[in-house]
Amino acid sequence: QRLRDVNDDKSTCYESEQTQTQTETRRSILHRAVFGLTTTTTAAAIAITTNPSPSYATKAGAQDTSDKYAPKFVQTYEDFVQVDEGWQYKDVKVGGSSSSSTTSSEDLVLEVGDRAVFDWSGYTIGYFGRPFEAKGGPQGGAFDKDVDYSRTVIGSGSVVPGVEKALMSMKPGGVRQVIIPYGELSYPADDLEHTRVGPKPTTFSGQRALNFVLENPRVDRTLLFNIKLVRIDKANGKGGFIRG
Repeated sequence: QRLRDVNDDKSTCYESEQTQTQTETRRSILHRAVFGLTTTTTAAAIAITTNPSPSYATKAGAQDTSDKYAPKFVQTYEDFVQVDEGWQYKDVKVGGSSSSSTTSSEDLVLEVGDRAVFDWSGYTIGYFGRPFEAKGGPQGGAFDKDVDYSRTVIGSGSVVPGVEKALMSMKPGGVRQVIIPYGELSYPADDLEHTRVGPKPTTFSGQRALNFVLENPRVDRTLLFNIKLVRIDKANGKGGFIRG
């Protein structure tokens, strides 16, 4: 009996350490992920209170499905805004700078048909915080390369819905962290090459890291995107765009 009690204590300590490790992983990812997208924002400005607030089934074996954040093993963060549609965001830097001489940056907003030019990085925040697209990451790794900015026409469905929704309320120069749960706001299950719906990882290893999570129903498939809206190109009504 005494030996069984010792083993039970060891098991409890191990589970506690595992939970703490995963929490620390999420916290460290949120802290470091934005550094690659902005170099002008101070550390104090991007310090994030990232203690996740997990909630669990209301009763043994019963999941709470009263809102769009169910199942409840998806983490929420106190300093992130929870949108009714099911995604969360935090503005690290509010934009507003525009190179356009004819349009005030305060009036420049993304509308359906406009083109968003953006930079991004992505992490499997629900599963050990592994990067599938990184900026300023570990030197010498598969993610250590320069890439062109990404582009999407709003309303075209060329990026995951959660990213498009996040972009539409941003200003040029803004940097936003976006947490997207698996499902209708994330990557579709029938496009594992990510050629139809992006943003697509620029490396094979990044795509493999992303797909490992997306194809595994036993893990938390929540994703973290760090998005910098570089500029807004307004539609000119003739099939083209006016550079922002």
